[in-house]
Amino acid sequence: MPKVGMKPLRRQQLIDAALQSVAEHGLQNTTIVTISRIAGMSSGIISHYFGGKRELIEATVNYLLEQLQQAFLERITQESPHPHNRLHLIIEANFTQFQRSTLATKTWLSFWAQSMHDPALARLQSINARRLYSNLRYSFRELLPPEQATNAAKQTAAMIDGFWLRSALSQEPKQEFATAELLCKKFINDLIEQGKN
Repeated sequence: MPKVGMKPLRRQQLIDAALQSVAEHGLQNTTIVTISRIAGMSSGIISHYFGGKRELIEATVNYLLEQLQQAFLERITQESPHPHNRLHLIIEANFTQFQRSTLATKTWLSFWAQSMHDPALARLQSINARRLYSNLRYSFRELLPPEQATNAAKQTAAMIDGFWLRSALSQEPKQEFATAELLCKKFINDLIEQGKN
């Protein structure tokens, strides 16, 4: 008889192993065998908890999305911020230490590449993009006229994604991520300042 609470623990262990396997081997070369070897479990465990590799990869991507959302919610509930500060918290959530980590960056990059060919991953990417845009637009609408808020949200989302991607692919990611976060915040400040004039 399985121990109470073992299922969430095993699922998380397999998700962690999938992250590590994708970081080491890439998404295409990640298999049930590479994941189960890293997890120190039999390959049948993956089928038992997820059904197969595809479902585990989707769960892994969902985990990345949840970490992103959780980082934002934790910051919001702690501060109950002004809209301008909330925009900065959105930036910070996208550039947390976890989102900058090798495991996360390599998995995100593999996921984005594969999402062009996999409808389930494309759906998750669409959810991620819509969530970021919606959060940005909500805050900008409290500071700018509607049309300006919409444009500001689109521009800021592109800045976050673009800077994150450049930083992840750079030779000095630690420094580039830190600079990217500052530049995204400055971009927001400039947009708000322009909207006042």
